[in-house]
Amino acid sequence: MWHDKSVAFRLVRKKDVQETGELEAQARVDRRTKNLTKRLQPGNIAVINHSDIDRVSAEALVECKPRAVLNAAKSTSGRYPNLGPGILETAGIPLIDDLGPEIMDIREGDILHIEDARVYRGDELIAEGTVQTEETIAASQEAARAGMSVQLKAFATNTMEYVEREQDLIFDGVGVPDVKTNFEGRHVLVVVRGYRYKEDLAALRPYIREYKPIMIGVDGGADAILEEGFQLDMIVGDMDSVSDKALTSGAEIIVHAYRDGRAPGRKRVQDLGVEHVVFPVTGTSEDVAMLLADDKGAQLIVAVGTHNTLIEFLDKGRSGMASTFLTRLAIGGKLIDAKGVSQLYRSRISNWQIFFLVVAGCVAIVAALAATATGHALFGLISTWFGDIVHWFATLF
Repeated sequence: MWHDKSVAFRLVRKKDVQETGELEAQARVDRRTKNLTKRLQPGNIAVINHSDIDRVSAEALVECKPRAVLNAAKSTSGRYPNLGPGILETAGIPLIDDLGPEIMDIREGDILHIEDARVYRGDELIAEGTVQTEETIAASQEAARAGMSVQLKAFATNTMEYVEREQDLIFDGVGVPDVKTNFEGRHVLVVVRGYRYKEDLAALRPYIREYKPIMIGVDGGADAILEEGFQLDMIVGDMDSVSDKALTSGAEIIVHAYRDGRAPGRKRVQDLGVEHVVFPVTGTSEDVAMLLADDKGAQLIVAVGTHNTLIEFLDKGRSGMASTFLTRLAIGGKLIDAKGVSQLYRSRISNWQIFFLVVAGCVAIVAALAATATGHALFGLISTWFGDIVHWFATLF
């Protein structure tokens, strides 16, 4: 549990607005942000070591509603203009970064006390970092944009290296394992834990209900499918962010392995006693899911939450993101990216407006009937019928 004490914590959360408050709360600590968000509770202080906080991680943190986020690393390193710090600032969650590795020595459950950019445990000063504000985040973003040309050149180089290594797989399907799921002529929905994946998956309910596509969850995307109440047919990934519930749901398991055959996720599924197939390939797990569906004869592949811009590739934090670019080229017109479909159209008519419209329509009908002889006769019959019902209830008592 957490409680406030009389120590000032000052942070500019909105432009030209100075807020003064108190901040003391219980710490939750993990080097991996996506692991931390599974147990982070509202009111906790999140302690992470996350260079270049990405959008998905920031949105997951915001959902958990922590009192503050303490980052051992720089939240924006300058490598590219990542979106995470801005999302936390907009949500009003204090972010203190560049606290150094010593902040990770904090034990889970310790009560931390924050004053300005200094972090205390009791009377002991643990670390001091930099409070991120709207102004500092904007300055970091501007500096990071200047280095994007370097990232673009690195991405192009990585793409050529990937073509040399994996062209047989991408263009000819060499090395794709046999699976039990029958894809032939079916629609396939691939769900990745990416931007707005929950909203987009919910928006696709009518499509899913009508076409009943094969549902593939990429790591944490499998849990998103189950949370929406859909049947999960297959899980693809390195199994580091998917729940045991999803792994034991009866879905077919495809463990994504490195090209040399190493598969860190294999031990986990073996410990659960779950039957699985190992697919060694360079690139990302979402590429594996798409290439597998394409090779096995899927008619259409619908992707939710996947990555398709340079910023998103860099947000993913993998040098192998060029594989996603080439995978999309190979699949071609068979792939439909449904990311952002929930933003495509939003009704401008609210539920209250619809309610009042219905009421107004009913009033108009009643008024029209009241002006006719037929309407008078109808109201008389309704009045008599209602009186009979009242009389019947009265006789019961």
